[in-house]
Amino acid sequence: MVDQTPGSMGGVARRIRAARLSGGWSQVDLADAAGVSRPSIARVEAGGDVNTATLRAICEVLGLEFIVTEHVDD
Repeated sequence: MVDQTPGSMGGVARRIRAARLSGGWSQVDLADAAGVSRPSIARVEAGGDVNTATLRAICEVLGLEFIVTEHVDD
């Protein structure tokens, strides 16, 4: 099961998919606009491993802010 908490990859996946759907984008159209492959979009939305350049490109097209922060253990 993919972790769906906001800072997890599953949470990122959920937000990206929601933004894609609310914008009326198909995976193919988003992939073309972001300059990535359609399987990359599917991988992101499934919470799989992708590189930061791919995430950044997708977020830019969808109007989402891409921020990387340091995780600090309590």
